[in-house]
Amino acid sequence: MKNLRNQVQLIGNIGNTPTLKETINGKKYTTLSLATNSSYINKNGERIKDTQWHNIVMWGKQAEIAENYLIKGQEICVDGKLNYRSYEDNDGKKINIHEIIANDFLMLKK
Repeated sequence: MKNLRNQVQLIGNIGNTPTLKETINGKKYTTLSLATNSSYINKNGERIKDTQWHNIVMWGKQAEIAENYLIKGQEICVDGKLNYRSYEDNDGKKINIHEIIANDFLMLKK
């Protein structure tokens, strides 16, 4: 059960084609945005579609595979953990980031 402490699973569509990047230490990574959709009926009986966007980070070999096989609009399932971090920009303003660090992903549709 300890693996369930910080686990996120999302199914959605990729918002941008991943591009492989490298840290100053030589670690390879890629980022992508993932759109998940849900819907509900409002008080007037109308179906409302709600889209949430999630920032996904993939590291190492997984990042290389993502760059080679994933494209914008493709449906995937991502398994990972939620990560929060912050930094100060050049103007001294604190920037808060929330992202999903992917452990695994599955291509559902091309």
